[in-house]
Amino acid sequence: MTYLTGKNLFAAYGAVPILRGCSVGVNRGELAVIVGPNGAGKSSVMKALLGLLPSKGEVLLNGKDISALSTQQRISLGLAFVPQNNNVFPTMSVVENLEIGAFLRHDDYQTTLDEVYTLFPILFEKRRQLAGQLSGGQRQQVAFGRAMMTQPTVLLLDEPTAGVSPIVIDEIFANILALKEANKAVLMVEQNAQQALSIADKGFVLVAGKNAHTGTGKALLSDDKVRRDFLGG
Repeated sequence: MTYLTGKNLFAAYGAVPILRGCSVGVNRGELAVIVGPNGAGKSSVMKALLGLLPSKGEVLLNGKDISALSTQQRISLGLAFVPQNNNVFPTMSVVENLEIGAFLRHDDYQTTLDEVYTLFPILFEKRRQLAGQLSGGQRQQVAFGRAMMTQPTVLLLDEPTAGVSPIVIDEIFANILALKEANKAVLMVEQNAQQALSIADKGFVLVAGKNAHTGTGKALLSDDKVRRDFLGG
């Protein structure tokens, strides 16, 4: 049984269909990536899984149908989302950004905060520094860490490498693998398809809101049609 599944998802923006029956899924301790051309519906899948976009189909978490639940209810059950843009509060310190991630909790979150610092040691070193003063890769660590403060089992990442330099991309992908190694289910939308598939356990290639190709990252990278149509050769 796949831990998080979006099955046969349909959604539209007004009268314009964007998801046309696509399916995605990821297990704990696994990284799955969603790739495809612009307008394929990649980010819309994330919104449908979170309940931010009204959709038809099923969203299952650990075998439970959560399709009728609100976004807040889904978050309370273990989903966490890191958006592409504006994912830190730049005028607040690193630790203040992380503490905001615990807004739904009513227990002592210090243990979780320590776990975030263990996973991303630079955040402990810079915990009193304003998030807006950090490098792009460090800001992304803050965003990942804030999501971890909700104690999620699933992390949904929307274009985590958008707008950063190649060196920072390598750093961010290393951070994503660290999340996977922490036994999180990580589902990522990524424009940098070739590099994303190279570290992915599985991949979903979407075209016009439908699954065009599905397989392991390695299999998709070695597929001539996938390489020709989506990876530039």
